[in-house]
Amino acid sequence: MESNYLVVQTLLGYEYKDIFQYLSKVGLNLMLAALILVIGFWLAKRISRLIGKVLRKSSTDEGLVTFLINLSSITTKILVVLTAMSQLGIAMTSFVTILGAAGIAVGMAFSGTLSNFAGGILILVFKPFRVGDSITALTYAGNVTEIQIFNTYILTQDGKTVILPNGPLINNTIVNVSKLEKRRIDIVLPIKYGEDAQQVLLLVSDTIKQNKAILKEPEPAYFFTDFEANAGKLTVTCWVKNKDYNEVHRNLSNAFFPWLKPTEA
Repeated sequence: MESNYLVVQTLLGYEYKDIFQYLSKVGLNLMLAALILVIGFWLAKRISRLIGKVLRKSSTDEGLVTFLINLSSITTKILVVLTAMSQLGIAMTSFVTILGAAGIAVGMAFSGTLSNFAGGILILVFKPFRVGDSITALTYAGNVTEIQIFNTYILTQDGKTVILPNGPLINNTIVNVSKLEKRRIDIVLPIKYGEDAQQVLLLVSDTIKQNKAILKEPEPAYFFTDFEANAGKLTVTCWVKNKDYNEVHRNLSNAFFPWLKPTEA
């Protein structure tokens, strides 16, 4: 028995006592690391819930709330994992270096995605528009139905859902017509050659006057333009309150059909 002990000691270079102490230390560190993970992940969940509760009480945008909850959860869990690894004696310097290099590579590979991510943060923080607003951006016009961290969704007047990337969106002109107190409606009526232009003007002006939603100030305006060999155009401009825009636009379109070629301002 003693000879076997000497053989093991010779091969390993350690005594049984040293091996037992080492295993005890490793086992203790494993238990502490596991305890750190369990408590840390529990704290991450509690912290995320607390952040969400505080932000929702302050009427913060729900999209921003969701993002900050996820960010706090991921950040806390990463710190917990790093602490547990440190408890196991794993050198953090080389690990952080590798992690940093990987982060740079991922950042270069997904530069467009990161741009959209940053754009989403700016939109959620500075709120150039909100869900339900009517906007014109990136050559599209419609109502905002959803704001996510990477993309914004709008519903156009013809029922199409358009997904706009937040990076280009925040870096280009955004017209939020929902923030306007009043809006202008432009209507273009073709006048055929030989048609009584003054009679057309009288009919159009009477229709405009009968619509109580059309504002008196600024006054409606009428212009004859683009006279050609066979026809000309009568351009009608009137102003309405923002909330009345769609209804008035629709009513005028019906009233002036089939002449009408409406355009938005």
